[in-house]
Amino acid sequence: MAPVRITALPESARRLTLPLLLLLLAAMAVLEMSWGHYPLSWLQFWQWLRGSPLLSPDKAMQIHLLMVEIRLPRLSVAILVGAALAASGTVFQAVFRNPLAAPDILGVMAGAAFGGALGIILGGPWWTIQMAAFVFGLIAVAMAYLIARHFPGQPTLMLVIGGILAGALFTALLSLVKYAADPYQQLPSIVFWLMGSLSNVPLRQIPYFALPVFAGIALLMLQGHRLDALSLGDEEAHSLGLPVRQIRLLVIVLATLLAAMAVMMAGMIGWIGLIIPHLGRLMLGPGNRRLLLGSSILGAAYLLLADALARNLFSVDVPVGVFAELLGVPAFLLVLRQIRKAWV
Repeated sequence: MAPVRITALPESARRLTLPLLLLLLAAMAVLEMSWGHYPLSWLQFWQWLRGSPLLSPDKAMQIHLLMVEIRLPRLSVAILVGAALAASGTVFQAVFRNPLAAPDILGVMAGAAFGGALGIILGGPWWTIQMAAFVFGLIAVAMAYLIARHFPGQPTLMLVIGGILAGALFTALLSLVKYAADPYQQLPSIVFWLMGSLSNVPLRQIPYFALPVFAGIALLMLQGHRLDALSLGDEEAHSLGLPVRQIRLLVIVLATLLAAMAVMMAGMIGWIGLIIPHLGRLMLGPGNRRLLLGSSILGAAYLLLADALARNLFSVDVPVGVFAELLGVPAFLLVLRQIRKAWV
């Protein structure tokens, strides 16, 4: 059998890509809301949506709890997390000019994982665990930045080295936390959280996450043309009169905040920040303003698909991070040839 080849879309086809991605997102949202173990026909759903008197009060309450209290929060979190991780990965690949750059390149994922695990063993409500993950994710990036400032050299390279060191430190600290955790109560919670879950955020908290995520993506899109210049290299960006260090710091901070917000909402979910920007680049081209929007939509649709499969393929819910990685590996292999051509 001949190998599957995926080629970049021509410019004429790219104009239709964003509307098609929005349709894909809508289709994945319908799949997420309608596919489940609970038996619910389209007629019952339509009757509930219209408030039809043909539906008994008990059945209407059951459908309300299922759709509004269970599936709608998962849908919202999947969209926010997928969009945040995809946008963050797009920025890191542009800034570091590296096809393997992802949201964990500066240690934010390792720091957030340590913070969340520490919050679990210390106890308290779930929002304290989320805040601990967010704060330690930012601390990890701050450490990477301070290391890069302390040691002279190429700024981008030293920042990556600082991120590797910060990630290694917090990975070791995470191992210590797992070793100290109660093996019957706390350790299973830590392991499950590290595999990713979309059921940790209640519906009433969604707006508090949605505002910073969408604002962060919008601000990064406003820096799209400057990101294009940074992708060409520091000398080219300087020749255009751009303040390279300030722009790099701004977009890295925004991308880091998006990644930390994603971990805060759903735990550790990999591959989205790595593979989705490459898929978006094949569909939309290298322009970062359009690519950020397209990657955000595609990342949200990707995570909705992964969650729908994780919830329904087995009799129990599988952590969504597992399916995100299972889908990511073949997707990355399919586009690997074009990725190599684009980055050579």
